[in-house]
Amino acid sequence: MNMKALLQNIPFSVLDLVPVIQGSSHKKAMENSLALAQQAEKLGYKRFWISEHHNAESLVSSATPLLIGYVAENTKTIRVGSGGVMLPNHAPLIVAEQFGTLATLYPDRIDLGLGRAPGTDQVTARALRRERIETVNDFPNDVQELSNYFSKSNSHSPVRAIPGEGLEVPLYLLGSSTFSAQLAGALGLPYAFASHFAPTHLHDALRLYHSNFEPSKQLQKPYTMACINVVVADTDEEAEYLSTSMKLFMLNVIRNTRKPLQPPVKSMDGLWNSLEEAHISQMMQYSFVGSTETVQKKLNAFVAETRVDELITVAHIYDQQARLKSFELLAQLKK
Repeated sequence: MNMKALLQNIPFSVLDLVPVIQGSSHKKAMENSLALAQQAEKLGYKRFWISEHHNAESLVSSATPLLIGYVAENTKTIRVGSGGVMLPNHAPLIVAEQFGTLATLYPDRIDLGLGRAPGTDQVTARALRRERIETVNDFPNDVQELSNYFSKSNSHSPVRAIPGEGLEVPLYLLGSSTFSAQLAGALGLPYAFASHFAPTHLHDALRLYHSNFEPSKQLQKPYTMACINVVVADTDEEAEYLSTSMKLFMLNVIRNTRKPLQPPVKSMDGLWNSLEEAHISQMMQYSFVGSTETVQKKLNAFVAETRVDELITVAHIYDQQARLKSFELLAQLKK
């Protein structure tokens, strides 16, 4: 199979963290995300996911279901969902009611991706949860409880999700380690790996998911998704320049100085030390930066190596027009 044919058979999707651009507003960040979703719909992307983060000056995706509703209301066909809701922060019933409401308003378009990390620091996690003592070890039970609320068979339960009951909102498990991979396999759910920032366990997680997979009502055979960083421009040099905003974003993550997304720079020299450079290079192992020709070759090799069923792409690009163009050029790889 040639390179283009391989990519033509792989759905492309978008993950958006709703980044705040340096010198811009929170509202503009949300409007930029909507514009990206509308363009992704026109270009044939399969889904547009928004991730839950809290207490981060650089991101305004904290009220994830509200943003999903905002995007779904202003698009027509693209699937919209969470990539993901951090389930330990929420009672499963609340999540079922929220996504049941979304699925009622926007039928057959809402995805519910679930993660077990807090999506924030521990102090903020405690503020979110109050007296609720919830750990990652409770995640499997919470997923099962949430799934039950969406089922028709829950209609005789003393606690019901209304709206939500009987809607069978599709669940996706997200992970950056092998834990959720094994759980997703055992529950027969699609599995998305966060290789855009935590590449280490990608291959082990995919192997464990496949070896543990049990068919379910939602899914008869394994379905894997990998999230990757993609920056495409007219030339390799321009793409590398644009990608420095992503490197600065990652640098702020590891320094815990979560600043708004910064403009690109001609060189990272002097902005990071050698240890930080090595750390970020490792984190960004699955980043695909360059012209369409360069990115096509790299993506083809990645898909051939991992055999994933879908690519979820994220782009931390400072200039909105350059970000839209990057996703447009990426979509051309499927034509």
